[in-house]
Amino acid sequence: MQLGKLVEKWAEQRPNQPALVCDGREISFSELNKSVNRVANGLRNLGVREGDRVAIMLPNIPEFVYTFYACQKLGAVAVPFNTMYKGKEITHILRDCGAIALVCLTNSVTLINELRSDLPDLKHIITTGERTLTFADPDSSLFVQAVLSKKNFSDLDNAYRRIGNSIEDAFKKMGVSDVWYNHRGSIRIHGKKLAGFLISEVEDIYVINIICFIRAFQPSDFFSAIWVPPEVKDKILEPLTSLAEVLGTEPVDDEVKREIVAGLEREFRVSLQDGSMTREERFGYQKQRSIAEKSAKQTPSGKKQAFSLFKRIFAKGKKS
Repeated sequence: MQLGKLVEKWAEQRPNQPALVCDGREISFSELNKSVNRVANGLRNLGVREGDRVAIMLPNIPEFVYTFYACQKLGAVAVPFNTMYKGKEITHILRDCGAIALVCLTNSVTLINELRSDLPDLKHIITTGERTLTFADPDSSLFVQAVLSKKNFSDLDNAYRRIGNSIEDAFKKMGVSDVWYNHRGSIRIHGKKLAGFLISEVEDIYVINIICFIRAFQPSDFFSAIWVPPEVKDKILEPLTSLAEVLGTEPVDDEVKREIVAGLEREFRVSLQDGSMTREERFGYQKQRSIAEKSAKQTPSGKKQAFSLFKRIFAKGKKS
């Protein structure tokens, strides 16, 4: 049986059973099939046909599975390769297989764009996934957390799109006319990241954590507290900018917060109120924190100090 058809068969036979488990989140066979179909339709609309090569430069995340089985449904050839490969290795693989499309994490785009002139067959770069690290500084960044019912959204992808669009609209109201949202979780202007957000699922709610860069700061300073391999560091760092740099004047934090909240209210036609977390929201927050602490304990002892530093940073940021 064709591998693409197997996904449909599993979705029919066991729709609610877990197909994937990633970072504590279960994805059912029904959700898997829906995501595979979404990716397959997207690739088809880009012109991917039977026999075409689609390169996959992704770690062990659900998007890898979606892309692989989407290729099987189209009859395309999936070409997965190591995410740690560098320029010459990537160029050789993509030229050798003649891939017309590449699916990768957002933080790999800068590297791939540098290689484009040597890749005449590559027509599309498709990005997905959050970054391994999100940089923020309590003296330069604004933190906004909102809680919305899942009933406001058809699925998680719809949540990312609508929330991203609402933040983009808020910045435009502030006079940042060239801002745009396309990549999942990143708000950009002139190729630089201006803000980002992450959505956590807790029971029947989504917890949205938004980080907006108000003033300029240097993310490379973080590497004095946390160590990563050089090849990973090169892919993590990305151009950042801030509202102060874009507008030419430093905005007031509370005014930026009001505009972001107003953007969410316009998009969802709700009234958001300041207040402490409910019992369910506190439970979700503690669950996410527990997962983060568990991951930190699995790192070498020399890196635990860095995790403590980031806990202090974000605790301070939350209060401001």
